[in-house]
Amino acid sequence: MDDVYIIGAGIHTFGRHPGKSGLDQGEYAVREALKDAGLNWSDMQFGFGGSASAGHADAILPRLGLTGAQFINVSNGCATGGSALLSGYWAIKSGEFDIGIIVGFDKHDRGAFNPQPVESGLPQWYGDAGFMLTTQFFALKTQRYMHEHGISPLTLARVAEKNLANGAITDHAWRKTPLDAQSILDAPMVSDPFTKYMFCSPAEGGAALIIASAKKARELGRDQIRIHGATVKTRFEGSFEVFAPSLTIERDVSPCETASKAAYEMAGLGPKDIDVAQIQDTESGAEIMHMAENGFCKDGDQEQLLADGETRIGGRLPTNTDGGCIACGEPIGASGLRQVYENVVQLRGGLGARQVEGARVAYSQVYGAPGISAVCIIGE
Repeated sequence: MDDVYIIGAGIHTFGRHPGKSGLDQGEYAVREALKDAGLNWSDMQFGFGGSASAGHADAILPRLGLTGAQFINVSNGCATGGSALLSGYWAIKSGEFDIGIIVGFDKHDRGAFNPQPVESGLPQWYGDAGFMLTTQFFALKTQRYMHEHGISPLTLARVAEKNLANGAITDHAWRKTPLDAQSILDAPMVSDPFTKYMFCSPAEGGAALIIASAKKARELGRDQIRIHGATVKTRFEGSFEVFAPSLTIERDVSPCETASKAAYEMAGLGPKDIDVAQIQDTESGAEIMHMAENGFCKDGDQEQLLADGETRIGGRLPTNTDGGCIACGEPIGASGLRQVYENVVQLRGGLGARQVEGARVAYSQVYGAPGISAVCIIGE
């Protein structure tokens, strides 16, 4: 089966954009990706796209041109972007197509996400009691992790401090005001142990990637960035995931662990080969837990790694170099593709203050309800 390359990437700034629809932002990202690749919309043989709150992704087609090409809408929670990319990856791997586009966009209301219990096979009382509120779930899961592995509130603040600092030097980020760890700790408590700056916010934005077979990429002179591995995995019976109505005594591995291991195996690489990483940071605790689940450290080692600045730009493993969800916000359809976009531009170089010097292999991982994880490893 043929290798798959990322030959174009585009993004619309994340944040709040009054007067612009989610569809507007998705269209912008697609046009930027086409411009980046030096191609036209009519060159696309297929598309996969997702949006959670801004309408069907294929509503973008009349704006770009009705060419009759295959386009499939994708919906898979916060892993929508990763799932759309995996779909395109296998479309090319199968030999059916040579080139196509992956797009995600969204425009969420202000305030917390408001998922409906019935959509996850849960009774209405579960939502009425407040259990669908993800801020509570992530807070409780992080409390347990902190207790079991010796993680302090200061370490949670250090994650947010780093990500807000990275966002301040990123064009497509939303939050551009750096904050020190103490200010983050002193901010209003939202859901113990998280203060308000430790959470990401539902947001707006769009991102798009153009992918191609090795043959097509070589024809176009765009065979610099290859997808080494792409996976999506779901939860096991004993894993502790979003919307779980109970916690089993016997625990099993998370979908993040299995997606990560599968991607490493597919790529023929390991955690030590990764030069830059974008991992899910719905809140500070998520980044900490995912550091271990993705194989970058052992549980509990995060306390010292964060204190030593190892995940900052210039550290051993720069993580969430564009500020992640904490600085960019989370438009569900676009968030996973934003991560890959950031890795693409990191591998190309020339990012100034946020450039990871010598980056050759980049890693991205998203996590979503009700227990889904997608991983993508790209490199030269």
